[in-house]
Amino acid sequence: MPHNLFRRAGLGAMAIVASLASCRTHTAPEPVESPAAGDWPAYGRTVAGDRFSPLGQIDRSNVGRLREICSYPLPEQAAMQTGPIVVNGTVYFTTDTISYAVDGATCRERWKVARHSAQPSRLLVHRGFAWMDGRLFRGTSDGHAIAIDTTDGHVVWDQALDVRGPGISYPMAPIAADGFVYIGNAGGDNSGVTGHVFALDARDGRVVWRFDVVPASGRARTTWANTRVPPSGGAFWTSFTYDAEARVLYVPAGNPAPDFDIALRSGDNLYSNSVIALDATTGRMLAYNQLMKHDTHDWDVDAPPTLVTTRGGRRIIASANKDALLSILDRSSVTRSSRASASAGAMPPVIPLLSQTPVATRFNERVPLSRDSLTRFCPGITGGVEWNGAAYSPATNALYVGAVDRCARVRLRRDTTAIPEAGHAWFGAEDGAAGISGDPPDSSRGWISAIDAETGALRWKVEAHQPVLAGVTPTAGGVVFTADLGGRVYALDADNGHVLWQTETGQAVGGGVVAYTANGQERIAIASGMRSPIWAGGTTQSRMIVYGLK
Repeated sequence: MPHNLFRRAGLGAMAIVASLASCRTHTAPEPVESPAAGDWPAYGRTVAGDRFSPLGQIDRSNVGRLREICSYPLPEQAAMQTGPIVVNGTVYFTTDTISYAVDGATCRERWKVARHSAQPSRLLVHRGFAWMDGRLFRGTSDGHAIAIDTTDGHVVWDQALDVRGPGISYPMAPIAADGFVYIGNAGGDNSGVTGHVFALDARDGRVVWRFDVVPASGRARTTWANTRVPPSGGAFWTSFTYDAEARVLYVPAGNPAPDFDIALRSGDNLYSNSVIALDATTGRMLAYNQLMKHDTHDWDVDAPPTLVTTRGGRRIIASANKDALLSILDRSSVTRSSRASASAGAMPPVIPLLSQTPVATRFNERVPLSRDSLTRFCPGITGGVEWNGAAYSPATNALYVGAVDRCARVRLRRDTTAIPEAGHAWFGAEDGAAGISGDPPDSSRGWISAIDAETGALRWKVEAHQPVLAGVTPTAGGVVFTADLGGRVYALDADNGHVLWQTETGQAVGGGVVAYTANGQERIAIASGMRSPIWAGGTTQSRMIVYGLK
């Protein structure tokens, strides 16, 4: 579907392109430290992606006094799906072409730097920076990774990646940890485009290793059984997460393509639609779980896997995806010694699945699609959980998930012989509304759910006025912040979901929601004003809005 074209970023499955010698020469830095309480220095705040803020100045008793403190209007209309990061009171965020830094207390612009590409993203999407040691890292739509100095935005290094060209972009927010920058490519809905993960040396951008989601050989390669069509899919468009103690990188590989026509890609299509664990130092595959097998509904594994140690001591992975399920996996089974044996083609172990909890409507989830008529199913191609995944609060021992209820209708192409040129969209459906259509936007809705992190049991579920695409952020003040596509911002009681405060931005919200401190005061920043050809609620202006107590 068009929605997936440029939002994804690539993993790699078995091929490690850089030599192990180059891995051994990389000097191991000091281990990752917990971020300062008032900062939000990664897409999910921590590299583990829990999205929990330890700030408690804004709490249940005073959240009703929140007011807009300031806003920064962008000089462009953007898809505005960025996840802002905040370090020492400065808010950093991105669009497809521009990198921004604004004062977190006043919204005054500190700098902005444009980088235009001859190959712009069709959806104008970019989801944010990684930060480490005074540098910001991001990808571009023309296949580069760049490092930017936080002081003035000047480019420190610019690395052209060896996976680039038609249909390929790098919109995901990278992860930076232990001297590496981890990034992957999007474009898995396009013919011949597969996902790849890169580990770059943060000092100079040198590629240390590359992992290919679709392996070049071995048993996993045989799961792409139909050799008449090029393997396509397994790409990335959100972010990764990182277990700093174990030095394991977790990546969410997207759907195989063509998205809907399974007859053209028989087999399991490994390692698409999988949560994949990689040795972060060498890129070796340690384990995986293909959460969505034989996908005919474009239900890719898309959101960053949230890494949690529960109150009961369970080490889990919370993976909320487009199938409208929160899947909880057993992370304790993944170690750097759990990789597949050295024998050729050996399969890695499967990460055990502990529970699955629906967070939006599921209908006709197993129905086969037809070449003769439209088939309706839920969630549709713009439903389920999108680019912001699950959050976790250690205060409540609960996972919080925003989701979309919107169904779709699909009819498969009758002609199965025509294969698009490399890099062109490949969904396997008839062209136009005759092949793919969604329910009317005004019939869609959103949900915010709280799920017990130990058992997977639903604690509470609140209906939002519009689909929830924005980040969901629990805080130590007992409040959960998020926003919906209609522009309504919510503050919910983390214990029971009661609405404690809400306000209207007047703009579609699909970006990050972050908590931080500026001048000693807790602030909530929201990336607002999403303009997208595939989402309702377009806006004439994009803004970064900051709220605080008055």
